Amino acid sequence: MSDTRIAVVGMAGRFPGASDVDGFWRLLADGVDPLTRDRGPAHGLVADGDLFDAAFFGYAPGEALLIDPQQRVFLQCAWEALEHAGCDPATYPGVVGVYAGSGDTGYAELLRQHRHRFPEVSELQIRIAAGFDFLTSRVAYKLGLTGPAVTVQTACSTSLVAVHTAVQSLLAGECDLALAGGITLHVPFPVDETEDGIIAPDGFCRAFDADARGTVPSDGAGIVALKRLEDALADGDTVHAVILGSAVTNDGFGKVGFTAPSVDGQAAAIRAAHLVSDVDARSIGYVEAHGTGTPVGDPIEVAALTKAFGADETGYCVLGSVKSSIGHTDAAAGVIGLIKTVLALREESIPATAHFRAPNPLIDFGSSPFVVRGTATPWPRGTEPRRAGVNSLGIGGTNAHVVLEEAPVQATTPGRPYQVLPVSARTPEALAAAVARLDTRAHDADTAWTLQTGRRVFEHRAFGVVHDGEPITWSSGPVAPTGGVAFLFPGQGGQHVGMARGLYRDEPVFRAEFDRCAELARPELDVDLRTVVFEGDPADLLSTMDIGQPAVFGVEYALAKLLISWGITPKVVAGHSLGAYAAAAIAGVLSLPDAMALVLERGRLLGAVPDGAMLAVSLPERDVLGLLGDELSLAALNSFDQCVVSGPAPAVDAVRRRLLADGVEARPLRISTAAHSKLVDPVLADYEKRVAKVHLRPPAIPWISDRTGRFVGADEAIDPAFWSAHLREAVRFADTLDTLLRHDDSVLVEIGPGRTLTGLARRHPTRVGDRAVVPTMPHPADETPGPAVLMSALGTLWQAGVPVDWAAVHGTPRRRVPVPTYPFQGRRFRLDVDDEPEHVVEVGSTTTATPTESAVAAAFGTILGLRTVDLEDDFFDLGGDSMLAARVVGLIRRDLGAEIGVRQVFRASTAAALARLIDGSAG
Repeated sequence: MSDTRIAVVGMAGRFPGASDVDGFWRLLADGVDPLTRDRGPAHGLVADGDLFDAAFFGYAPGEALLIDPQQRVFLQCAWEALEHAGCDPATYPGVVGVYAGSGDTGYAELLRQHRHRFPEVSELQIRIAAGFDFLTSRVAYKLGLTGPAVTVQTACSTSLVAVHTAVQSLLAGECDLALAGGITLHVPFPVDETEDGIIAPDGFCRAFDADARGTVPSDGAGIVALKRLEDALADGDTVHAVILGSAVTNDGFGKVGFTAPSVDGQAAAIRAAHLVSDVDARSIGYVEAHGTGTPVGDPIEVAALTKAFGADETGYCVLGSVKSSIGHTDAAAGVIGLIKTVLALREESIPATAHFRAPNPLIDFGSSPFVVRGTATPWPRGTEPRRAGVNSLGIGGTNAHVVLEEAPVQATTPGRPYQVLPVSARTPEALAAAVARLDTRAHDADTAWTLQTGRRVFEHRAFGVVHDGEPITWSSGPVAPTGGVAFLFPGQGGQHVGMARGLYRDEPVFRAEFDRCAELARPELDVDLRTVVFEGDPADLLSTMDIGQPAVFGVEYALAKLLISWGITPKVVAGHSLGAYAAAAIAGVLSLPDAMALVLERGRLLGAVPDGAMLAVSLPERDVLGLLGDELSLAALNSFDQCVVSGPAPAVDAVRRRLLADGVEARPLRISTAAHSKLVDPVLADYEKRVAKVHLRPPAIPWISDRTGRFVGADEAIDPAFWSAHLREAVRFADTLDTLLRHDDSVLVEIGPGRTLTGLARRHPTRVGDRAVVPTMPHPADETPGPAVLMSALGTLWQAGVPVDWAAVHGTPRRRVPVPTYPFQGRRFRLDVDDEPEHVVEVGSTTTATPTESAVAAAFGTILGLRTVDLEDDFFDLGGDSMLAARVVGLIRRDLGAEIGVRQVFRASTAAALARLIDGSAG
């Protein structure tokens, strides 16, 4: 492999005084001391280390309690690191590996001390739940990672050795993205560590200082997501820093004792890392040392660094140690030092070495390249790339060193003015928290891209539409099952000057399709539809039949093609009057040239019809039919209590006056053509002849007729008489909606100007529950910009469960950027609470349970940590697995004396079914 550089693309962690990486940097930059000194010897605690979102990862509460808290917290950190990298492992096309290690904090022994709480748990189950061997394989199992899952144990250098191992795996092609890190989390924290020469008696870690007396033990976790640099740049990942190379060595026997450090062994690792990184030591401006603040360790480490760097030049490299700030996090120390250094490169500042006042006299800094500073050091980018080293040393002699370089400058490009920010979560509470996290930040197209393509999509969803930093308006709700999308195309009446202007400006697909329509219409009209629609020149043409109809058709067709290009393909289509032509074109009945030809002819013929009028009447069809007489026609049945009457103006006005006198709402439409009336009869023969000249095809997408309210058959679609009847007969859109809503569960999407069909669909009596009805363009009186309405429609569709091709929405892939990660809704899982009330399980069924059913349900609830179990609840759906099933078997054997095995639980996995099996065997 020619390019061996590795990118750090994601980070996560838990630190004393900080719950995430951003908080960790603020702590370092502000010089905050997070260590606890008021309860026994000083130590660093991770807040809420016993919190775990068991349900998120599919763990039953009873099983979660058994798992070592280190593994619980690390699992959550692994998820956060992937999200920070903009990677959903379920959709990531490459292979993901995980490399990490943890401290031995004695949780297995704590489980043994509390065996009275779960006597059915075997020793093997304790070792699997609490053994550090399973740290990485548990992550791989729960996150679905199929690359190597390697647990590393080298004492204090564990996590940096894990990083080195991950780097080698990436270079060998064993995986395409690697998680690497470590964790130390004591539950409870031991407060009796006072080893002479290791633990600082005054509770302060003073690395490299004259008053250094030892370190301070702490909890902590850190994990980084790594990719090959060339892949990260090609994928648009944010690169926080670059690993140029790394090395691992051991001291061997060249030292005074097994636990003693070695200058030569440490120097060998540093030199090897420089060699593989192909860097001159003089180009390194900062070293994050192991720096424990011990009287022996610090001088030896500086001697080893000086031996590796050389002493030809002095004082050019800053030396620091994160342990002076947060204490020694044992197995997590190396990766936490790495994260600190990545942040220093990113933020262009080297944090102060806390508590440093004067150099340790046993360290000859004057003859070394290094200087320690008690205040922050600015570290801006310059003409040469900034570089740093990270050192980590393990008791027993395993040494690791990593060489870092600043990230390459990554440019971004502007996106569309309006962006959809989709957010989802497993629970309503987590969704609200996720929205709150996003609400405090500025957002752009890269943020939208990351949320759209780099996040797992859950059942509770919200979305916001953002524009140039304006406040976000959020819409949220659960996902309703949907069978697809129905496109509804309105007729003439909602058109207005400027409609779709923003879409024409911002959306290339819309612009190209509308241009096609405009060019097809130009020879017949002698005007450019683009000028008429977007500029209103001449101002009055858009309201005419011959210009208005092709204009509306062009907008609807272009908008439909835009949505289809974004992966929103209709399962069924329907149109209202003129809208039927857009529906037919999208359904494949008409080619675009043929559809435009018929729309032009339709507009020309209707424009030649004698003037008339149309009246919207708020009455049912049967009442309206009694008002028509010989002159008037029923032009439309829009809903079961709203009709449109059409005919000569005097007759229409007479009906209007009569209805108003009776207190019935009757509203004249702003149109001078009596469409769908007897006045149209003289043009029907000519129109049918024109239809006979185009090539008609059977629908490729189901199409519901607005004339009959039924699905259009193949023979109907290709019959010219069908089209002339459509021009003349009433629009029965209420029947169309009835058919659609009764026989299809699609989300309804109005494709065109105005929101007439949206209103009709929402008021239709057949509409059930929260069936989504989505407008895609604003009402003429609505000042909301068209692109904002369309993005809101896109968000609504996604929220309703409709898949969206976000890559197509953006046109070209964008950068993945750090976005707030999932807000886990943890509950506390503690063993060291002896006054916990007895776990009582209630049977949730409405019927009276038999004694056997009650005992089986109680066994389910006890093992899974549930207070209520229904007799028909499936054990495995509740979170059970084969190991937990073995524990259920143990309880049932103890309480019922039944001779059953795990196989029976798989065969009969509800309390009712298993009880029947047990009772049947006993009989």
